[in-house]
Amino acid sequence: MGRAIVITSGKGGVGKTTITANLGASLAKLKKKVVLVDMDIGLRNLDVVMGLENKIVYNIIDVAEGRCKIVQALIRDKHLNNSLFLLPASQIHTKDDIDIDKICEIIRAIKGSFDYVLVDSPAGIEHGFDSAITSADEALVVVTPDVSSIRDADRVIGLLENRGIDGTSLIINRHNPKLVKRKKILDAESIVDVLGIDLIGIIPEDPQVMEFTNKGEILVLHKNNLTAKAFQNTAKRIEGEDLSFLDLKKKKSFLNLFKKK
Repeated sequence: MGRAIVITSGKGGVGKTTITANLGASLAKLKKKVVLVDMDIGLRNLDVVMGLENKIVYNIIDVAEGRCKIVQALIRDKHLNNSLFLLPASQIHTKDDIDIDKICEIIRAIKGSFDYVLVDSPAGIEHGFDSAITSADEALVVVTPDVSSIRDADRVIGLLENRGIDGTSLIINRHNPKLVKRKKILDAESIVDVLGIDLIGIIPEDPQVMEFTNKGEILVLHKNNLTAKAFQNTAKRIEGEDLSFLDLKKKKSFLNLFKKK
């Protein structure tokens, strides 16, 4: 059976969907079979980020309500045809239309044929959040280095623990060493101290991420820069590799202060 990992944040606008797409592509480049599941019912965006919006025929609600089989709703990524797939959300339904039991059945079925199922959770902690986390084995919590994002992440971590989800890890997005040095944003060590979970990835602030997102292209499939390396290393840590974090100032690798003791 594959691993179902929900990618969540609590707060919207932290780059969760972009991280889902780039992590999925990075795992696929490691020769893993990956399905990205968009659970933002009514407000789907993962298809746009991947450049697959014109390929959608069926969606996850169609599968749940029996109008098609899972394989009919899965869309192959155009660059990683046999490794990366998308199961899109519905644009015409709302989160209240979700049957959580049916979603769990779908995720379990996908896990039988794939190495990873990455579930892109909607913002907030309402019914859509519940439907996204119920089927997950693990969770990745995405934060940006600002107080409101970290506060919301702390709330989400508590909810994940209450639902019995083990293996919750942290991804810090939009890390900017210059702003850290000027004490304009929190540093990684302070964020880890506040949230109390293992750090698995630090993604730098990079305007190219937005440029590629707006073009419907996944950065790690087209660039080999520091940001792509950060995504690729995060995927390798998910796979169990013991890697130090990159020095985002591009001088040298810094000591890994955030590994499990």
